Amino acid sequence: MSKLLQNSLLNPKTRYQLLATIIVNIITFGHGVGVGWLSPTLTKIQSSDSPLSFQVTIDEISWLGSMLGLGSLCGNLTIAFLLERMGRKFCIYLLAIPYACLWILIYCASNVGFLYAARFLCGFTGGAGYLVVPIYISEVANSGIRGALTSMVMLSVNLGILVGYILSTYLAYHVVPFLAIILPIAYFTANLLLPETAPYLLKQSRLLAAEASFKYYQNQRDDLEDNSKAEFEELRLAVDVQQARNTTALTYRDLITKPALKAFAGACILSSGYQFSGIFSFINYMSDIFKASGALFDVNTCTIIIGVVQIVGVYTSTIFVDIIGRRILMLISTLGVGLGCIAFGFFTYYAQIYDLQHLNWLPLVLMIIIIYVGNVGLIGIFFVVLVELFPAKIRSVGTSISVVFLSILVFVTLKLFPLLLHYFGISVTMWFSASASLLTFVYFLLFLPETKGKSMITD
Repeated sequence: MSKLLQNSLLNPKTRYQLLATIIVNIITFGHGVGVGWLSPTLTKIQSSDSPLSFQVTIDEISWLGSMLGLGSLCGNLTIAFLLERMGRKFCIYLLAIPYACLWILIYCASNVGFLYAARFLCGFTGGAGYLVVPIYISEVANSGIRGALTSMVMLSVNLGILVGYILSTYLAYHVVPFLAIILPIAYFTANLLLPETAPYLLKQSRLLAAEASFKYYQNQRDDLEDNSKAEFEELRLAVDVQQARNTTALTYRDLITKPALKAFAGACILSSGYQFSGIFSFINYMSDIFKASGALFDVNTCTIIIGVVQIVGVYTSTIFVDIIGRRILMLISTLGVGLGCIAFGFFTYYAQIYDLQHLNWLPLVLMIIIIYVGNVGLIGIFFVVLVELFPAKIRSVGTSISVVFLSILVFVTLKLFPLLLHYFGISVTMWFSASASLLTFVYFLLFLPETKGKSMITD
């Protein structure tokens, strides 16, 4: 079999790896629907004909946005505690419960507290899913397609965000929960088909179950072929070596070795660049951004267009992540977002001084560029790079700590963004985002290692 076919998603041998990736990403798609639901809904519930029996203030809106971060933080901590104790599959099943509850709360909302709780559960689902789903995929996927499959996490999120934009724009407020509640049911049911990952089962000394899992994900129903036997034996030996290294409990000294500190520094900058570049805040408050910029088209139509652009951007990263590598995509992304935000800020600044009505299509074009290049790297392969930065011994702990840090940043940025927009204006907000993105670009240019093809078992 040619190397090109081996590293293709169409390879029959990896068919069940692709199937498993699609199934577990039902929940990330659902999380995206919950995230995308907010932006057009804010426009509705601030209007005179709000579908709710209560009004929301600008401060309550900032809390509505930022509750996603608090929920994400709790989801991170919960899954970090359960991941090695209960296994990947248990954690994956668990995600269906809070996700179903969030839509029940949205439907029943009689005061803003219901919406706070719903956004918290949306964040919980996302924070937990962003931790367990990439680890699960990285453990079932062959190294040649691992980057492409892992980047499907953000592709699914973005597809969900687009669907959330569309549903909340064109359907009545109380209709959306009836449709969205189907997702956790389908997710839980479909996951019954999938076995636990072979690396986790080997760590639990369940050799026969690990071999059966390995056969399943390699699409082999009979005895393992010779080359697959060799791959399984290599995996078993690698896990044994890792377990031998880990016979002593993980201590703080393991977290302050030079490779560990370099990984934490990279993860810290990666997370900070992702959040302070504004990309995630833009997605949550897209309708408000277009309203503030004086865009030509209907703000919700612009928001839906941006949802499509997100999918194209992440799909681009899925294609190229295992071809040109992670580092180049991240450099293109951070530089592009920085320059795009500078241009957006200058347009909105001069639009307050001069008559730029003939250019009121420009905010949409600039935001398309910003969101596209942001999804090519910062969003599209964020979790691919994050998982691969850490040495094998501290990968689970390091990833968990980093995602907790990311969740804190999500809370901070989503809380601050509408306040910045309201008190300082769109131009200053965009220039702040640009500076964060360009500083991240400089760090990546100097220090970000290429992790393409890195083993998930050994360093």
